[in-house]
Amino acid sequence: MIRVSHAASLCHTGDVWGRSKIRRRLRGSVTALACLFVAASANAQDETGFQSYLTTLRAQAIAQGVRPATADSAMATLTFNPRVVELDRQQPGAAPGGPISMFAPYRARHVDAARIGRGRTTYAANRARLARVETETGVPESIMVAIWGHETNYGSYTGDFDLLRSLASLAYEGRRRQLFSGEFIAALKMLDRGVPRDQLKGSWAGATGNPQFLPSIYLRLARDGDGDGRADIWSSSADTLASIGNYFVAAGWRPGQPWGVAVSVPAGYDRSDQANRLVSPRCPRVFERHSGWRTMAEWRALGLTPQGGRWPGDNIMATLLEPDGPGNTAYLLTSNYRVILDYNCSNFYALSVGLLADAIER
Repeated sequence: MIRVSHAASLCHTGDVWGRSKIRRRLRGSVTALACLFVAASANAQDETGFQSYLTTLRAQAIAQGVRPATADSAMATLTFNPRVVELDRQQPGAAPGGPISMFAPYRARHVDAARIGRGRTTYAANRARLARVETETGVPESIMVAIWGHETNYGSYTGDFDLLRSLASLAYEGRRRQLFSGEFIAALKMLDRGVPRDQLKGSWAGATGNPQFLPSIYLRLARDGDGDGRADIWSSSADTLASIGNYFVAAGWRPGQPWGVAVSVPAGYDRSDQANRLVSPRCPRVFERHSGWRTMAEWRALGLTPQGGRWPGDNIMATLLEPDGPGNTAYLLTSNYRVILDYNCSNFYALSVGLLADAIER
């Protein structure tokens, strides 16, 4: 029998020695079998550990109010999913001092003609419910549509990973156990609220529905927008838009303020004293290239000019971001931009949502 440790080394190196083709083939066959043996052994160990961990998760869920019958039914057929663990480990890290890519290519991919066109169609088809949600929340119709467009391309793809299996597997892996165990328990609470088991599908990381809410966000902020008594963010446009609007209200959206405005910065502008002292606890680099805050009147006095649209009110506070460096389009960003960042802590994402919203509204 080939020892697991030796088989693993063969699997990693791919070395097959021998002086003849026959010996190489024999050794290659043995190596292939050894690799299968290693993989099977590892999977068996993961599955055994995973099933044991489910017992712990069950106890935690019941302690937090999940009905035992719900937990037992949901966990009865769960198996470990190594694919979601692999995807989680592949997530890029924000290395301090690492290079920051240019925004222009990202914008070209995410604020393209097809997405703008579908956004305008979605906007037109939902005007009545959008107007109602905007009246209730103060969140612009176009912003709600742009979020929907960015998250799932207006519902065309919401993900097909089983949420409970994904979240339980990620919690078992342990790198972010507190996050994923909490979301797993929140997903069980969704079942207790009457959400059908077959609707608990989404991204590998647990986001679900048209707005890609994590289960805990669904429990806290999903809303019934069509009056049928359910918050159906999977198949109801009204519920999707009402839920996105409610998220933005909870995150601090200020009615009547734009998210930002594209501007040109004069050639002689002095950037030496524009450091921003804000630090985001979730993603420390997000404000790294933002300036300090000034009123729109102060920015105008410094020679900045809008590239189109209306100049916001003089007293509105804004910070300057030049995503592609001096000489390229810059943006003055209000506190509402920070609300978009709360949805997804990425400057490129937030800028693209704002720009898509503006394009949809034109």
